[in-house]
Amino acid sequence: MITRQFAQQFAREWIEAWNSHDLDRILSHYTDDFEMTSPRIIDVVGEPTGKLKGKDRVRAYWQRALAKNPDLRFELIEVLWSIDTICIYYQSVRGLHAVEWLRIGSEGKAVNAAAHYNDLPT
Repeated sequence: MITRQFAQQFAREWIEAWNSHDLDRILSHYTDDFEMTSPRIIDVVGEPTGKLKGKDRVRAYWQRALAKNPDLRFELIEVLWSIDTICIYYQSVRGLHAVEWLRIGSEGKAVNAAAHYNDLPT
């Protein structure tokens, strides 16, 4: 079961990893076969389902996304948690708000993730 302390530490490290733009550091928060869901996947890599499975496929997507947003910087707003999930609410690119929903597996890493936005960056 996830604790408040685990959720807050995970979220802080997740934000710091994204702000570093280091893909290995970012991907260290996920299992090798995790599944990512995001409406941005459709635009960035052309996957019509908006879903990618596995670090290699997600790495390619995030590499393109980071290249499009070289000044990317996230700011943590709030962390919410449940039995095996964490929601990271943050300010995203261009002042947009986003929530990352993550199901955490027994290794303490995300096995599923879904990005939610109040608007999509262009």
